[in-house]
Amino acid sequence: MAIAFLNDDFVPLEEARISPMDRGFLFGDGIYEVIPSYGGKLIGLNLHLTRLENGLNEIKIDIPWNRAALTAIFKKLMDQNGNGNLGIYLQITRGVTMKRNHAFPATTTPTLFAYTFDIPAPVTGDPDKVTHWKVTTRRDLRWQRCHIKSTSLLGNVLHMMEGVNDGGGEVLMFDANDQLTEAAACNVFVVHGNEVKTPPLDQHKLAGVTRDMALQILRARSSLKVTETQITRDEVLHADEVWLSSSTKELEPVVSIDGRAVGDGQPGPIWSQAQSLFDLHRFDHFE
Repeated sequence: MAIAFLNDDFVPLEEARISPMDRGFLFGDGIYEVIPSYGGKLIGLNLHLTRLENGLNEIKIDIPWNRAALTAIFKKLMDQNGNGNLGIYLQITRGVTMKRNHAFPATTTPTLFAYTFDIPAPVTGDPDKVTHWKVTTRRDLRWQRCHIKSTSLLGNVLHMMEGVNDGGGEVLMFDANDQLTEAAACNVFVVHGNEVKTPPLDQHKLAGVTRDMALQILRARSSLKVTETQITRDEVLHADEVWLSSSTKELEPVVSIDGRAVGDGQPGPIWSQAQSLFDLHRFDHFE
């Protein structure tokens, strides 16, 4: 039986109850994180908690749980759910108010909900053991504050369903100037020759923890040129390799875009090198 955490209690997941007057339900007024763990070890914990704190500050939610308290909750959740390969979903909303009003209420008690779910075992750089992504492209139609990891994800959901309806599972999104932003649920890396590139962070992109970890690992552990720079649609379509990154995917290769093969249509050697390094160093300095 899966165990969840709701406010101050560990409860069976199917018994967790949240009021329909919670602002997370009414307005998507909250912040979330997804933290991977393998065998009871959390990945990138400090980076995840920093992003959580930044998001809560952006939307002005004060919480009574500090980092130590949150970490204790995560570790007990992992223990109670078997300490396997688990993702931890954490959601914090502004809480319950008995009057629906767009303006923030003067005082509410935040709602904290967390549960675990199974995630695949981490992969090395073996191209035969990794998902081969086929994606399509779209104009980015989401809001202008994508750097906040808000629970208001309808824009991402609609873009993701475009990818699903196209027969793939993701979309690469471009702004009005045809500059790459990100995918519906991932950051994006592009490879030309010996150079690994990803778009610089701004309000159109989420500061992905795996993105951050990959940049640190590649800069410290490889001879590759690693840059954060604007990337045009044409550069994406003519890349040698394209990768997706997220906490539950780590680095996964894109093999086709809009029906056109990326490179030779197989995971490339730079991806294999990068994921192998990530596999070796995912626990370095990030918990």
